[in-house]
This record gives sequence, C-alpha cells and structure tokens, in this order.
Amino acid sequence: MSQLFSSLQLRELKLKNRMIVSPMCQYSAVDGVPNQWHLVHLGSRAVGGAAVVICEATGVSAVGRISPGDTGIWNEKQIAAFSEITQFIKTQECIPGIQIAHAGRKASTRTPWDEKKSQLLPAEGGWTPIAPSAIQFDENSLIPQEMSEKDLSVVLEEFVQAAKNSLKAGFQIAEIHMAHGYLLNSFLSPLSNQRQDQFGGSIENRMRFPLQIATEIRKVWPVQWPVFVRISATDWVEGGWMLEDSITFCKELKKIGIDLIDCSTGGNSSLAKIPVGPSYQVAFSEGVRKQANIATGAVGMITEAHQAEEILLNGQADVILMAREFLRDPYFSLHAAQVLKHEITWPKQYARAKRSLK
Repeated sequence: MSQLFSSLQLRELKLKNRMIVSPMCQYSAVDGVPNQWHLVHLGSRAVGGAAVVICEATGVSAVGRISPGDTGIWNEKQIAAFSEITQFIKTQECIPGIQIAHAGRKASTRTPWDEKKSQLLPAEGGWTPIAPSAIQFDENSLIPQEMSEKDLSVVLEEFVQAAKNSLKAGFQIAEIHMAHGYLLNSFLSPLSNQRQDQFGGSIENRMRFPLQIATEIRKVWPVQWPVFVRISATDWVEGGWMLEDSITFCKELKKIGIDLIDCSTGGNSSLAKIPVGPSYQVAFSEGVRKQANIATGAVGMITEAHQAEEILLNGQADVILMAREFLRDPYFSLHAAQVLKHEITWPKQYARAKRSLK
C-alpha cells in the first residue's frame, strides 16, 4: 500500500489520499470576487485527484489583500462566487479548503506581471498597510501603520467573520495564514514586531495575537471539521524566528485544537538567505511533528511521486502540500498513482485515457 495514497482521518473528514493542493495566488479577482478562472483552476486540480484543494490566500478585508487582484471573503458576492467553486470541488470527492489571510505590511502591491515594480500607492488605487510595528518590509515597500489595540480588535473580528463566511461558502477546512511575512507572521517574529505593549517583546507576547485569532476561529469552525495553520518555521535570519520558536508556538496551537501545521519558511525578511532545493523545508515539518506532537504538512520543491512517498514513509509529515507542481500538472495525483503502481479510479470522463498498471 502506497503511503501517498493511504487515507487520513482529520476529525470527521476523511482525506482519500495525502496530496493537498497548496494555496496559489492567482491575482485574478475583481473586488475580491473569484471568477471563472478560479473555478477552472481549482476545479481542474480536484478532477486531478487531490484529496484537498485549498483556495489561495483570501483577504479578510480589502486592506488585508496582497494586491487588488486577490480574492476576499468579506461580503455576500464573494461568498456566492466561492459557493459555486466549492460545490464543484465536492462533486470530485475532494475537500474544499480556504486560506484565510491578512497581508499586513506586505499589502498594497501590484500583480507580479505588472511592468511597474513599485508598491501600489494609495493615489493609484492602493492603500496604507497595517502591521504590528511601523517597519517596512524592504526599502521599496510602503511604511505600514502601527496597529492600535482598536485595530487589533477590528482585525480579530474580521478573521472570525471570514471564517463564518467561509462556512457559508461551503468550505470544510480553514487554514489560517501565519507565514511568509504577512500580518500574523509579522507579529511572531522579533524582526518585524518591536512593540512595547502586551503584544510585543517576549515570545509569549508576540504569540498572543496570532493565538487569539486561532482560538476564536476554532470556536466558530464546526467541531467535526479541521483547522490548519500555515507557519514560516524559520525566518532564515540570525536573531529572527527559529524552529525552536515554531515548536513552542505549535504546542500552544495544539492546545487550542488546531489539527495540522502547514510548515513553510521565510518570507518575513528581505535579508533571508534560503537554501532552496528539493525537499528543503521538510526537516522543519519533521521537527514540528515530532517535538510538538501535532500533524504536519511538508511543502517546498516536492515534485515527484517517489519523493513524496519517501517523506511520508520516513515520518517527516502526515500530508504533502504542493503548489508549483500542481501548476505544472493539475493531474499530478493521477500520474503519481501510475508511478507508484497504485490502482485508483479516474474520473469517468477521462477513464479511457488511463494506462494499465500491468
């Protein structure tokens, strides 16, 4: 039996295999509303045999978006558009998930293919980012506004409402984005959080706001369905957030009732020197899994079926999350079954193209 194609029970949801489509920003929404591009993009990965498809980082508010092209989940029009997508995903025996996010100091950017490489200024349709401290990400970024305690309360409510809206839209897994230098990650790291109040200073204080968010979302998300958290397990910068901090944080997340940690790294400092290569982040998933005693997902340059299988066999993760490989091949799961000689059922519309395992 292939580990990659073994099922996994998370609360009352049963994943048919261990492959999850990781959130992939498409920068193609209008006013936060997903459209036919998102339906085809996400739907094709569900057809391709993944157990879970997690929609891209979806803003809890307009100012919480990375760019004007990001999806959002703060109004009824967005809920209705996402409902069509989740309904289709479910028809493919696939579980729809959503990554609930706030971009923080990395908000108000242009789309990646915009010829202008500067930040999107308020006069150009952008907005002033918010952050734990008024520290810009790099010299080309906007200087964010330091959040007041009132701002913290507003954002907490926005996350909770986003979770409620996600349920109305038909999602069954919520992933809270606490990675890549976005708002909640920037609270955790001492590189970006230099507050002098109860939300800054010690690791306990820096964890306080992200843990509040996780606690309140876990309260409103149905007890029978799981909540994931994506973290950056290290800043890759001396004096920044480290694996040991992540283990401490994930122990607290487990107490709250978080079910799985999606272990990414980096994104919070422009000074990071990241040794990118095949499976370069897997050791962080293994460390969190074993030392925080919580289920984890491995991510980062995982591109081959045998590679994914080995990660699971070695006990380094419970699931494999892939983004770019699923961009290259929406049907990676169907093809992985052929490689691993594991018999699975193809969509009946495509069955005539299935090759024999003999």
